[in-house]
Amino acid sequence: MNIAQLLVERAKEYPNKLALKAPLKATKNGEYTYESLTFLELLERSQSFALGLSQMGLKKGDKTLVFVRPGLDFPAITFALFHLGIIPVFIDPGMGKKNLLHSIKQVKPKALIGVPEVHFLRLFYRKSFSSITHFITTSNFTWGKMKSLNEFKSLTPKHIETKNHPDELAAILFTSGGTGIPKGVEYSHKIFSTQTRMLKEMFNLTHDDVDLPGFPLFALFTIAMGMTSCIPDMNPSKPGLADPKKLVQNILDNKATFVAGSPAIWERVAKYCTEQNISLPSVKYLVMFGAPVSTEIHLQFSKVLTNGTTYTPYGATESLPVANISGRYLLQNTVNDSKIGKGTCVGKPVKGVEVKIIEITDEVIANVTDLKEVANGTIGEIIIKGDIVTKNYFEMSEKTKEAKIYGEGYLWHRIGDLGYIDESGYLWFCGRKIHRVQTGEQMMSSIPCEAIFNEHPSVKRSALIGIKKTQSGYEKAGLVVELNKKVKNKQELKDQLLALGKVHSHTRCIEQIWFHDSFPVDVRHNIKIDRIKLRDLASNGSLK
Repeated sequence: MNIAQLLVERAKEYPNKLALKAPLKATKNGEYTYESLTFLELLERSQSFALGLSQMGLKKGDKTLVFVRPGLDFPAITFALFHLGIIPVFIDPGMGKKNLLHSIKQVKPKALIGVPEVHFLRLFYRKSFSSITHFITTSNFTWGKMKSLNEFKSLTPKHIETKNHPDELAAILFTSGGTGIPKGVEYSHKIFSTQTRMLKEMFNLTHDDVDLPGFPLFALFTIAMGMTSCIPDMNPSKPGLADPKKLVQNILDNKATFVAGSPAIWERVAKYCTEQNISLPSVKYLVMFGAPVSTEIHLQFSKVLTNGTTYTPYGATESLPVANISGRYLLQNTVNDSKIGKGTCVGKPVKGVEVKIIEITDEVIANVTDLKEVANGTIGEIIIKGDIVTKNYFEMSEKTKEAKIYGEGYLWHRIGDLGYIDESGYLWFCGRKIHRVQTGEQMMSSIPCEAIFNEHPSVKRSALIGIKKTQSGYEKAGLVVELNKKVKNKQELKDQLLALGKVHSHTRCIEQIWFHDSFPVDVRHNIKIDRIKLRDLASNGSLK
């Protein structure tokens, strides 16, 4: 099913129910007023947008760049594209100019729907935008053949029937490129519909729930379920800079029950609520994804969420959701194991998803007959099978071969992570495969090793790195540390940390310690440590 059809159904069921709310500028006292659309109004705006795009000559199969800020128009234009069978292309502008322009040039879009800044950018980088023949801006200022989205709003809504096969390409979502070049992940209509159903079942969501999406695309799922989605006052491209006071006010104003986004957002909110003694009684599900979540965040929210708990679903752009677990379960059952280096428990695989752990290799695995599974409790490479698994990267056949393992009528996705399954069937995450450090016969994965040192009171976080690359791995292992307070004698601290490492068999090989004032992090979630950059800084002598 085309996910846009779900909006049509919700508009019939709840025509006068609020589908979307977006904050207008707050007063000096921090009070907000909100603009909104009912489900019927959202459908009609989407249909007007679809009519305007059709009149411009855009049709099914055309690829369209979407750079629209979160608000009432973002879901409306996205649903309009789905209605028409036009393929929206979503690229995170925070990935950096070089990666951004490379991704645009690679995908060869026919149309651009975006904020004025993007249209201004294309004037200086014409080669990257050379395939585009149709230009739509979110502002009223236009030039040449450019159209404004606001022009389309005056068009009389018209139902547009577009039939799509479930496996047809619905959208292209680019990865952030945190561990390599960004890749365009091809999403089918079936995957969007399956994700909507699975998220609804995972959290027992109903049309009475209220969503606050820290990641804009989440609003599409919750609107499709009949929930009201309240856009938070933040820049989703910079979640680590979100103002917790504003987000708390948005939650309280709208009595949000389901809030989601990067841990970088909710780390700030947890600290703010704890310091200000604020509770969030309406929130039943606080969902964090994109990076491991510290025990401290779960602990803080256990007091802030008086009627709910945290959740940390596991997955990737190419396969989401894979597993899910609550903060309440983690605090009661797995925290102590994580502290002694057993990894991060991410829960049991969700219904409809199968997970296997195979021997670690950087080689292509062409067929399932070549798989070599490992025993429960053994760290290996995590692979995923299910209807939420995407099949291809856009025009990157070699990357697709590296990431997929083919069987008869199905495939497994190599998610790029290391982990293991315990005797109770729970999946444990141990870090990215690319971040493992092999020294001789010992393989060290990042999360179990770093957990040992993160328990030191002076350590905010740490990063395992390899020193001096060899054909089979690295000559030795090292650790970069970010401190949570000033330390007078850093050499003494280094000695303490090295001694701490010697206590545990999986960290004994760590021979050198460096310090870094503020770790580099990924562009999308603003919290994943860029270990490769830290390794390069240590290698060139930039760290002390």
